[in-house]
Amino acid sequence: MSQAEAVVTEVRQPSPLWTFGLFRSELVTTFRRWRTLALLAVLAAVPILVGIAVKIETSGSSPEGPGRGGGPAFISQITNNGLFLVFTALAATLPFFLPMAIGVVAGDAIAGEANSGTLRYLLVAPAGRTRLLLTKYATVMTFCLVATLVVAVSALTVGAILFPLGELTTISGTQISFTEGLGRAVLIALVVAVSLIGVAALGLFVSTLTGSGIAAMATTVGLLITVQILDQIPQLHAVQPYFFSHYWLSFADLMRDPVYWDDLVKNLEIQALYAAVFGSAAWARFTAKDITA
Repeated sequence: MSQAEAVVTEVRQPSPLWTFGLFRSELVTTFRRWRTLALLAVLAAVPILVGIAVKIETSGSSPEGPGRGGGPAFISQITNNGLFLVFTALAATLPFFLPMAIGVVAGDAIAGEANSGTLRYLLVAPAGRTRLLLTKYATVMTFCLVATLVVAVSALTVGAILFPLGELTTISGTQISFTEGLGRAVLIALVVAVSLIGVAALGLFVSTLTGSGIAAMATTVGLLITVQILDQIPQLHAVQPYFFSHYWLSFADLMRDPVYWDDLVKNLEIQALYAAVFGSAAWARFTAKDITA
């Protein structure tokens, strides 16, 4: 094999080391953007605001508990154990803040490169469209995990500062140790991160349809809001189980004893379905797209 042929072969078949370098470069580029840092800062601020609000309300109420006594199931337990702030913060951010952040990053993945004129340059490198698309999706999935952990760690820190820690009372009324509760909190954070792979695939597909990063981000967030609204209309109950957001809050079943797995499994199945459908659609569109920028 001549030297020229060897170079051509290397370009057509990039090494795993080169692929890892591309993934690392994408991660660095994504997490260095001010937009990404701002999104993570907002996510970290939500548990702080919730914790302070609960603390103020508790301080100004009777010893029996918060003055109004309402709110989501986990909120009433925060004053007894700060670990419940993790569950409350994830429940508060999952319907909108977390998927919105994922939608912004995923929507900008391909369209942002096209808009800035760097997409053609990336495809000239020995990546190939399929490899580049998979790298972009892996980057978005990494952001899903990081964003979820930012919420969980922020909530755990604030909960430990403002409230006591100790044994937990599950939704079923049984007692578990703090160590087991912390383990379940980690598991819940991982489930929440996996629950966002459908949104990530949808955003990546939208990103292949346009050369405008802003348009792709706005469309993805708009679709997210639309699906959330449709999921609340009683007349659509027959199709709601097929919405990617329908089983998002099923992670609360991990705080039952024993754990109730039915809705958790359904959530994972529907996320895998959306990832397969929109991931395939993104691949079909991107590999056939005429790249001019």
